Amino acid sequence: MINVGTETIETDRLILRRFTLKDADDMLKNWINDKEIQSNYGEPIYESMDSVIELLKCWITSYCNDEYYRWAIVLKEKNENIGQIAFCHINLHHHFADIEYCISRSYQKKGYASEALSAVVDFTFKKTGLNRLQAFHRGRNKASGKVLQKSMMKYEGVLRQSFFYKDKNEYDDKIYYGILKDDYLKNKSQC
Repeated sequence: MINVGTETIETDRLILRRFTLKDADDMLKNWINDKEIQSNYGEPIYESMDSVIELLKCWITSYCNDEYYRWAIVLKEKNENIGQIAFCHINLHHHFADIEYCISRSYQKKGYASEALSAVVDFTFKKTGLNRLQAFHRGRNKASGKVLQKSMMKYEGVLRQSFFYKDKNEYDDKIYYGILKDDYLKNKSQC
């Protein structure tokens, strides 16, 4: 199994790179204290600069591990952090990872999430020994499903009412997508 850790990836409009402490201002301005974004992403809200700095220190320390993959999504034209993308779980024994992402509400519906996810899929199958990437979105977050579809991931099924919103006392489905290295290679050979 090859692990290279978080390396910089460049696309037409984005730079995906390791987080630095300088990202704290953009994170607070754009996404990490937005209840809807963080809820859709499944993460807590960070409302103070101190809490964001502590989180960043944890992430930055984790970069010394070559099994850690977390990228800041930076818009090239503004040099602004507009979100993140990461392997939230990696299984080295079975060669797969679960991937998650979020984009600032101000930058949604512009293709940035699809661009970032497609770049990470490409990176994964070219540079690591992983054979599979997988992700899910909650039923009410249909926009995330479109991101997964645009990034060559295939619909694989639904875990009905497997997510519970405690604040609303409601259940939601988890809708799963995945992509295999073979799928990726076939798709690339047809282009």
